[in-house]
Amino acid sequence: MNGEMKPLTGQVAIVTGAASGIGAASAMRLHAAGARVMFCDRDAARLAAVTEPLGDRATPLQVDLVDPEAVAALPGRVIEACGQIDILHANAGLYVGGDVLGGDADAWDRMLALNVNSVFRLVRDVLPDMVARKTGDIVVTSSIAGHIAIPWEPVYSASKHAVQAFVHGVRRQVAPHGLRVGEISPGIAITPLLDSWTPENRQALLEGKGGLPPEEIAEAILFMLTRPRHVTIRDLVILPQNQDI
Repeated sequence: MNGEMKPLTGQVAIVTGAASGIGAASAMRLHAAGARVMFCDRDAARLAAVTEPLGDRATPLQVDLVDPEAVAALPGRVIEACGQIDILHANAGLYVGGDVLGGDADAWDRMLALNVNSVFRLVRDVLPDMVARKTGDIVVTSSIAGHIAIPWEPVYSASKHAVQAFVHGVRRQVAPHGLRVGEISPGIAITPLLDSWTPENRQALLEGKGGLPPEEIAEAILFMLTRPRHVTIRDLVILPQNQDI
């Protein structure tokens, strides 16, 4: 930033799913912008590898977000260590695609627990500190699948539609307290979630639809967080130029 004041200096951020993909890119970008960042994930080894080069303002926190007790304890752990919470990027998620006919309902349950329930719980549990301080930003990673029903991933799409409704409702509830709530909806992104795609869809990606590097999504998140306080980016849809959805 060429000697300029970093825009998030003095702020404390929680980023979930921060061991890889969009979460890691977001957490590192917020760290570069001056924030003290809590990198949260269940993969302790990958967290250590990501945070070790970043110094004291990057803290790895091993958390299993499908465990309600672990989610409930997380804000308190951060406040005890840092005194406040300024930013929550609720990013952690799972992908389960495929047909409902013959689908794995247990896999759906785990995905819904992470994509939906953990987000709802964590947002609820960071709100008291933000409301008391009359400031705070919450960004949730949604998906283009939350804006349209995608037939090859109907349960995943439903999980992201739930996120959309939640973000829009909570934003209106907490805006009078000085808080901002928004969501970012990437299209095809080059992340570990692609590992669970069908071979046909992965091949389609390679044949020209392209994909977003996580770093581009992280830049968009930083844009959302650095607008003047009277400006809320409610929804930010970011797509590869060739994506035809």
